[in-house]
Amino acid sequence: MNTTKTTALVALTLALGAALALPSRAAAQAKPNVAALSEGLGPQEREMLALALDLSKRCGEAMEKWVATKEVSEERLFAGLYYPTLGVIPPKFTTDWDRLADRDVQALEEAVMARSGNIIFAVLVDKNGYLPTHNVRYSQPLTGNAANDLVNNRTKRIFNDKTGILAARSTAPFLIQKYQRDTGEQMVDLSVPVYVKDAHWGAVRIGYRMVDAR
Repeated sequence: MNTTKTTALVALTLALGAALALPSRAAAQAKPNVAALSEGLGPQEREMLALALDLSKRCGEAMEKWVATKEVSEERLFAGLYYPTLGVIPPKFTTDWDRLADRDVQALEEAVMARSGNIIFAVLVDKNGYLPTHNVRYSQPLTGNAANDLVNNRTKRIFNDKTGILAARSTAPFLIQKYQRDTGEQMVDLSVPVYVKDAHWGAVRIGYRMVDAR
């Protein structure tokens, strides 16, 4: 099977899976109690959790605004429809709403990045691991050099590796995982669910270098 057909098949499979899992409404989301959630966590983990909770709230509010202003329908936002960008490896995809994320979400992510030099990334992903808008440092123009682009252009990819999909689909108040990125970096991944109109949409993920608190 050639690359184009394989990419299209991946997109179709994810779309069908999402179509069968229509958004289910959760009970109204109470404001997280950061102090209670962070009990037992170290200082750095507490800092990252607070940043992730705030980013989750802001991203959810941004997407609810898109729906309210009819820039995208709720059905399309949850549809899991990914349109392959041909000739790009690893595969990249656009959606009916990723341009809105480029406009509104990247600034929210960059505000988190600016909070600590130990933060490697701060992103929004949907339940399939699709990352519509990466940080500025990982959204550099494609060069055609695979090794260079793997590091510097990571936007609009589906990160459905074990760590990525667990983060994207978890509905726990937060999830902390240690893993090795596909660029070889060792890091901690802290994720928090994102809700749109009380339906679980995906997650925010903050990847950071662990510091010794001693």
